[in-house]
Amino acid sequence: MSHFADERDELSQVLTQVAAGDQGAFAELYRRTAAKLFGVCLRMLADHGEAEEVLQEIYTTVWRRAESFDAKRASAMTWLMALARNKVIDRLRQRHEHLPSHSVDLDDLVDEQPGPATQAEATEEHRRLRECLDALEPRQRQSVREAFFSGSTYSELAALCHVPLGTMKSWIRRGLLQLRTCLDA
Repeated sequence: MSHFADERDELSQVLTQVAAGDQGAFAELYRRTAAKLFGVCLRMLADHGEAEEVLQEIYTTVWRRAESFDAKRASAMTWLMALARNKVIDRLRQRHEHLPSHSVDLDDLVDEQPGPATQAEATEEHRRLRECLDALEPRQRQSVREAFFSGSTYSELAALCHVPLGTMKSWIRRGLLQLRTCLDA
């Protein structure tokens, strides 16, 4: 088993301990994942203070809902990233902010200040994810990135790419399945 798989399994065990009310495990989970989740929040919100607020909301929700985590359905990091993405989208909707009407290439977004997001990008997990994303067909890669990092809906993405809704859903679904296979290897 690879180092990556060992870390993934350890993180799942830590999250399971959090579900049992273990405060030490919660502190360990925060230590291991906060930088990555903060990076997602910062990228999507583009506001440091608001990203910190959402990060706090994420961990409050983790403490309350950790028992809903199922290691058979997703890795702990996947579960946490989905939770983070949903919290950020909720925040964007609260602001009544419209999502971009043009395609956003996340590689062009640059965090000018070194911080948690920059540190998260240096991790092995990020390198592995980038390799797996790069292995996807360009349309799938861009669709998956847009869906998860800009918070765009399937309908919005289909309209932006000028493709039928079913096509967009298929691109994203196949892309996510390929990512999962690649990351589990």
